[in-house]
Amino acid sequence: MHDVVDLTKALIAAPSITPARGAVFDVLAAALDPLGFEVERFVAGEAPDGPVENLLAVRKAGPGRHFAFAGHLDVVPPGEGWSSGAFTPEIRGDLLYGRGAVDMKGAIAAFTAALAQVPASGTVSLIITGDEEGPATFGTLALIDRMRERDLIPDLCLVGEPTSSARLGDTIKIGRRGSTVIDVVVVGQQGHVAYPHLADNPVPRLVRALAEIDAIVLDAGNDWFQPSNIEIIDLAVGNPATNVIPGKAAARISIRFNDGHRGDDLVARIAAIVHRHAPDARVDGRVFGEAFLTQPGLLSDTIGDAVAAQLGLRPELSTTGGTSDARFLSRICPVAEFGLVNATMHKLDEAVAIADLHDLTVIYADILKRIMN
Repeated sequence: MHDVVDLTKALIAAPSITPARGAVFDVLAAALDPLGFEVERFVAGEAPDGPVENLLAVRKAGPGRHFAFAGHLDVVPPGEGWSSGAFTPEIRGDLLYGRGAVDMKGAIAAFTAALAQVPASGTVSLIITGDEEGPATFGTLALIDRMRERDLIPDLCLVGEPTSSARLGDTIKIGRRGSTVIDVVVVGQQGHVAYPHLADNPVPRLVRALAEIDAIVLDAGNDWFQPSNIEIIDLAVGNPATNVIPGKAAARISIRFNDGHRGDDLVARIAAIVHRHAPDARVDGRVFGEAFLTQPGLLSDTIGDAVAAQLGLRPELSTTGGTSDARFLSRICPVAEFGLVNATMHKLDEAVAIADLHDLTVIYADILKRIMN
């Protein structure tokens, strides 16, 4: 099954709400096996973030570069209101509909179809997880560990995320901002509003801390990244009464930051502000990914050349958008992201243009030829 449309349809037809396991990996493994790949599937982790199924496929065909393609087979829940079944692939007009069509089963199918068109050389690997849309604790990180154990670190890695914006080929991602979420809990003493001297209201202390945090300007951006931003995304007291001073107040803060910062440093900075206003407050920060940048060069130039050859345009190099598993892969080798148009990802009636699937297959095949020769 190396026709890109047929393979995309088969992957969509295997429901794979995150974390994905089972049938969807069967489909991909069956497509890779005839192409000479050694396919290893393994399950990592335990609840609550696991178990997660992962697939590492490797084909060694002599000396040369090790080029990796990374992606995910899990999808977000489809939601209600689809015009047809979310996991029943359907072609209507020029589009193929189904959850995962663009994010990112279509790209995985395109790369697999491209492999069937290019003579084997060097080492090619596919790094495919069933948990990118979820916590991502036991997905690509576990795959990286497995690759290190087998001494299979790539020279270059392409992630097939849907990076294109208005049309296929207009954008390559060469970096991503980092992400951290910080939970703050200020504890006081509950009491009657008429007797404030017998209580300790935590709300004013939390509000003062949040006001100072909200006033922070982290930076003005740089040549490759937009300015970092701090957003207060939740504020909760949970007090239904009209005559009770609450005993606890909580907030959640999200920070998206560029490569001028480190996640742990930002958590420490927020904690210091909170503790000035509320010394006994609890501050818990989780860094979901550090900012990274792959400097323009061989990888982005090769992708750009392949896009130009097929589509006649030169992609923009960008670092915008949310996080992806490239944040993990950037720790082991240069990485860039390039894939389908992202207009319908995570939406009802997610769909990919049939022509884009064919064009992406040609582009991926050209990238392979240029990188491996």
